[in-house]
Amino acid sequence: MPVPRGKKSAVTAGSKIPKLSASTSENQDEGPHVKRSSSPPHGAPKKRTAFIDITNAECPPKSDSSLRTAHKVQISIPGRKKDAAKKQTRKTSATSVSAKSQANVKNSSTSSEGTPVEKIQPEEEEEEVQKDAAAPVDELAAAAPPAAHQVPAHLQKPHIPEEFDIDSENSEDCYMCPEYAKEIFDYLKRREEKFVLCDYMPKQPSLNPEMRAILIDWLVEVQENFELYHETLYLAVKMADHFLAKTPVHREMLQLVGSTTMLIASKFEERSPPCVDDFLYICDDAYKREELISMEATILQALSFDINIPIPYRFLRRYAKCVNAGMDTLTLARYFCEMSLMEMELVVERGSRLASACLLMALLTKDLGGWRPILQFHSGYQTSDLAPVVRKLHQMLGAPPDDKLKAIRNKYSHKVFFEVASLPLVDVDTLEEALSQ
Repeated sequence: MPVPRGKKSAVTAGSKIPKLSASTSENQDEGPHVKRSSSPPHGAPKKRTAFIDITNAECPPKSDSSLRTAHKVQISIPGRKKDAAKKQTRKTSATSVSAKSQANVKNSSTSSEGTPVEKIQPEEEEEEVQKDAAAPVDELAAAAPPAAHQVPAHLQKPHIPEEFDIDSENSEDCYMCPEYAKEIFDYLKRREEKFVLCDYMPKQPSLNPEMRAILIDWLVEVQENFELYHETLYLAVKMADHFLAKTPVHREMLQLVGSTTMLIASKFEERSPPCVDDFLYICDDAYKREELISMEATILQALSFDINIPIPYRFLRRYAKCVNAGMDTLTLARYFCEMSLMEMELVVERGSRLASACLLMALLTKDLGGWRPILQFHSGYQTSDLAPVVRKLHQMLGAPPDDKLKAIRNKYSHKVFFEVASLPLVDVDTLEEALSQ
């Protein structure tokens, strides 16, 4: 069990998160903004309730909990009682009519002189007899089960070989959605087609990749101090990238974009998201409340209110489960994945592919083998598909660290995170040998 990490106090006057570095705010005009007092905003607690388990304990995937087991409800249809009553009445009347007909046959079979005569049945009795004969047919038709409809091919559950089944062990846990887990992640993987990004920096005359990296480093500090879910951080970065890919933004407004996307992501992911005043406070009152609310509406309209973007963090936990990776291995892969957020070259990569590459790097670093068949089945990627991304990750992690970007390395250098940031990288020759297989 990892040693519990002491909770960080919430953002207070004595521990403000600094604004972005001078490279992002240079040439910024000093506006006539009125500075807030040094005390936290009205209503903000001095110590925020923990929104996540900062002990680095793995919790059930949130995406798997999007479905619940349905309860069976017996529905009483009023029409059925009436139909049953009609059938019972029909049986009684048919029985009485049949007995009456037999009596008439006996009485009319012989005349008063003892000679047989031809029996004449009234028309009404003929109708009743016909109904009586048809009644059993109607009952059989009603009691017969409906014809079985064949399920269309696109709605049939995918066949999972027994050796690749990782969900049956959770058959009693409805929060893990074992019946639909595979289909859920297959859907998220198909949904990535809608959110493919490109290198948008040429469309941003006032920005550069270094400014974006500084913004993400600051967002990591916000996520730690507010103790938000990791999913909130990843979704905020994704929304910021998609917004910047569509809208030119001046460097003075970049921090506003980042804090606003974090606010939107908190509303989407968190149980108790921070309020608007909290984000204004961590920005050191660089923006007004009306500006943040206006930017929120602008971002949502630019994204067509479609913010359920597949993020690599969800795929990473799913794929790590395929190989029963320990918390130390998963945390190492999470460190690689979080470091990749700051790399502009990796923005174009899809979340599922990036998560697969980070897990492969962690497995090779821990000397736990390469990309196994079960990982290939659930991810849909082969080793050759992941090789280019793995090489980019290795090059990024092997570069000299930037003194301005310390948040992620400091975060994963703590004992709670197994100090994975200080682990040596896998050797290049070993890496190439594993990728060539």
